[in-house]
Amino acid sequence: MAQLNPQQLAAVKTTGHPLLVLAGAGSGKTRVITEKIAYLVKQGLPAKNIAAVTFTNKAAREMKSRATKLLDDKQLKGLRVSTFHSLGLDMLRAEHKALGYKAGLTLFDEQDKHTLIRQILSHHNHPADADVVERCARQIGSWKNAFVTPEQAQAGAEADQVQPAALYAQYTRSLKAYNAADFDDLILLPVLLFQQHPEILQKWQHKIRYLLVDEYQDTNFTQYQLVRLLAGKLGQFTVVGDDDQSIYAWRGAQPENLAQLQRDYPRLQVIKLEQNYRSTGRILKAANQLIANNPHAFEKKLWSSLGPGDALRVINHKDEVTEAQQIISEIIHHKFKHGGNYGDYAILYRGNHQSRLLERALRENNIPYFISGSTSFFAYSEVKDVLAYLRLLVNPDDDAAFLRIINTPRREIGPTTLEKLGAYANERHISLFDACSELGLGQKLGDKARARLVHFRDWLVDTADRAERGDTFGVIELMLEQIEYSAWLEENSKSPEAAKRKMANVTELIEWLKRMADKAADKAPALSELVAKAMLIDILERQEDQEAGDQVSLMTLHAAKGLEFPHVFLIGMEEGLLPHQNSIDSENIEEERRLAYVGITRAQRTLTFSYCTHRKRYGDVIECEPSRFLAELPEDDLEWPVKQQLPPEERKQRGKANLAQLKSLLS
Repeated sequence: MAQLNPQQLAAVKTTGHPLLVLAGAGSGKTRVITEKIAYLVKQGLPAKNIAAVTFTNKAAREMKSRATKLLDDKQLKGLRVSTFHSLGLDMLRAEHKALGYKAGLTLFDEQDKHTLIRQILSHHNHPADADVVERCARQIGSWKNAFVTPEQAQAGAEADQVQPAALYAQYTRSLKAYNAADFDDLILLPVLLFQQHPEILQKWQHKIRYLLVDEYQDTNFTQYQLVRLLAGKLGQFTVVGDDDQSIYAWRGAQPENLAQLQRDYPRLQVIKLEQNYRSTGRILKAANQLIANNPHAFEKKLWSSLGPGDALRVINHKDEVTEAQQIISEIIHHKFKHGGNYGDYAILYRGNHQSRLLERALRENNIPYFISGSTSFFAYSEVKDVLAYLRLLVNPDDDAAFLRIINTPRREIGPTTLEKLGAYANERHISLFDACSELGLGQKLGDKARARLVHFRDWLVDTADRAERGDTFGVIELMLEQIEYSAWLEENSKSPEAAKRKMANVTELIEWLKRMADKAADKAPALSELVAKAMLIDILERQEDQEAGDQVSLMTLHAAKGLEFPHVFLIGMEEGLLPHQNSIDSENIEEERRLAYVGITRAQRTLTFSYCTHRKRYGDVIECEPSRFLAELPEDDLEWPVKQQLPPEERKQRGKANLAQLKSLLS
């Protein structure tokens, strides 16, 4: 701890009070959390009684990795470092009986959630198009994040919320019948559990005797309830956050939770980390002056000992095509002049659509680039559908796979049938597939409904048997023909071209499995082995945060949070883009300003702003105004565009850089 600054050291050693650490960008918050874990252990608190929670697997892995360098294996034993949702899932797995669930709780992803909502709406003869389903799913998620139960939602529903509120109650009943939970339930259900069962809460408070929370400004109301319950009245916790970096209001985050702590815990101590170890002085001065235009519950001001650094540049362009070309030209010139790697550069923007022209310019100049948040092959719904069929062929007890494909394509098996099937399976403690075979199900369902389930069961058993005994891939291809999956895609895609792309993904999945089988050293592997390998790759792809390597990074401002780059280009600094027009119309500029603040504080050494005077939107070319945020930056530290030509030496250098890049392309 000798290398900690005085404020960091105070944050580590404060254990007798509830503690809020206001950690500015680049101020070493992760180090404070991991050093505090080590300090608590060395003060005599067993690691098994400490929990540190954050929001991403990457952040959790980083914390745990740093902790292992400060403590030996014996001292670390039992330490819990995880995401909020992983902690919630552990709680549900351990306490499922108290909530009326059976073991093996199924977790629904967004696609599963949308499918169930669509089924419920269709069953009640309501429109179930994609927009309606998305609106209802988003509203249900918002209620769960705000700790609003179905009963409360129905009691307080406004005119446009009546349908989602009724759906919320039915959706919750269906999930319970399927022994399933969705992502938001991983926080909501533990809070309900602790409120309804004080003895279970006491057990978990004894398990977690000290709680550390990272990125506290991103917590929603339900997560705050979970923190309060676990921390108890004494408030044995340290929360670390920065209200200036709260940029997730659209998914329920409440920066007000920082101020709420002072009201709920009068003994709360506040420590500010204001020394930034990342950026030069001018970058921080710009960030401080910009964010000072937002109201604050807690004032803080970042500073650095790294010197003032270069001035911040502002460049303009006649349109977005020129902008993309010029930004790439700037990178080529800067790299030629100063050396370094492509990985030192990041281009940040407000919306994903802004990357298209940048990608084109990078490709034309043979510059490697990386787009953050690109979709994994296994995340496509059609790939997940076919994998679910294969999962069910090799393991009929896979309830999640069963629920995903039982009505994909439609088999006239409605949500009421599935709800009764789920309730029966839950009572009997058997899988949904096994429940289809039981005579007792006839007492719950009508003859037609049961006959459809039996028909599906028989077809699946026959298909699985033929796949095991004969031409596995021939059987799979025949299966896709029998269920008319291609026609289903055409019916449910936005266009024929979209349906073709989705079917091409299905074909690629089958071909990939074939290649994997052909590469097997010994005898042909069983289908179960191939599916297991595919699922493992899927899980690893989801868990593994992609690394850019030596490539120019392209990403949204939201995706850039938590990262840093020597050289940053913040493009599209125009009214209507940043701040976004939706925020201007709703007079919600503060979060947009925080987004710009996050972008500025990603830069370590140089920062360039870019805007266009004209931009094409919806087919029309419109005139653009520079973002109001540029006017809020310190004028003395900005270099604005000048109309006169570049000095001869500068033109010569740029010519050399472009010639070198051309030679690289030709080679």
